[in-house]
Amino acid sequence: MQHIVIIPGNGSGDVTRANWYGWAKRKFDQLPDVTCDLRNMPDPVVARESIWIPFMRDDMRCGEETIIVGHSSGAEAAMRFAEKYPVKGIIVVSACVSDLGDANERASGYYSRPWEWEKIKANTQFRVQFGSTDDPFIPWSEQEQVANGLGSDLHKYDDKGHFMNTAFPQLIDVVKKKLNT
Repeated sequence: MQHIVIIPGNGSGDVTRANWYGWAKRKFDQLPDVTCDLRNMPDPVVARESIWIPFMRDDMRCGEETIIVGHSSGAEAAMRFAEKYPVKGIIVVSACVSDLGDANERASGYYSRPWEWEKIKANTQFRVQFGSTDDPFIPWSEQEQVANGLGSDLHKYDDKGHFMNTAFPQLIDVVKKKLNT
């Protein structure tokens, strides 16, 4: 059984009704021999690394056969998780490397130290990234730093903003390919 975990961006409310998360979970659940986990995260507004990483490990059971799909703050959680633990792969959407001067982002803890790119690479079979040059929150230069650090398979767009649509068919296509490798 393949295991996919969707880690949302920070915020409040039901994640199954936010952005493309619930739509993607339903699509993944329709695939043979796949389970998908999507949950309202603890500490959803600040998204503290000290709370999210143990929750991903212990409650969501992220492990060596897991594909972690992380959006925004969830992308940073996916990368920090892969610094510590082996996973099948990570797919990051609207990822960045700094707190961008935002106090709430700084409080999350993800940006308090250098990124350990080599550890992430060693702990993943693949790294895929979705980014858009017109993202209103994440400058393209930040997304490029993630791509360079991860050595990711970068899917670059100029019209997807912060990937907050209700559907994300490109994600499903990429995951299907990675499930078959």
